Amino acid sequence: MAWDEWEQLKSQAAERQSTQMQLNQLDPGSGGGYTQDPSHFGDLAVSQGDLAKIGKNAFGLYNDLWNRGRRAVPTSETAAGTLSKDGFTLGGALKHVATRWDEQLSSLRDACAHISNHMTVTKKLHSGNDQYIRRQMSSIDLLDAGFDERVGEPGRKNSVYGESGEKKDEN
Repeated sequence: MAWDEWEQLKSQAAERQSTQMQLNQLDPGSGGGYTQDPSHFGDLAVSQGDLAKIGKNAFGLYNDLWNRGRRAVPTSETAAGTLSKDGFTLGGALKHVATRWDEQLSSLRDACAHISNHMTVTKKLHSGNDQYIRRQMSSIDLLDAGFDERVGEPGRKNSVYGESGEKKDEN
């Protein structure tokens, strides 16, 4: 292909792209997509049990990573030292792999601890909020009960205040 031909093909491709628009998505009416309004489902709700379960699983993973994920590190480090001492280049590479594994494992354990701690704090925080709201609502109920001056059936005007057309005696 000659250079002139290449330039001509590039300019033709550029012209085609500048005159057309292509969206990388499916037609919304073709089905298979999300069709319901998100408000249909309501607000996100998480129970204390859900938070506790997430925190417990993260804490369990944290412990398992230490107990099981580090098993090969001491052996690998020993083998790397022996190989290096015997003059094998592979010893340095194995030492590097063991060190990187330990660093990555530590990073993963930190993330699990962070999740576990966050769930514990979140659970305590929201529990306190729930208790505060419960106290506020119960005090409103108590206050509301104190203002209930109805005498007779609900929905009827209190006879103590008289009928709407009557005038009170002025002394």
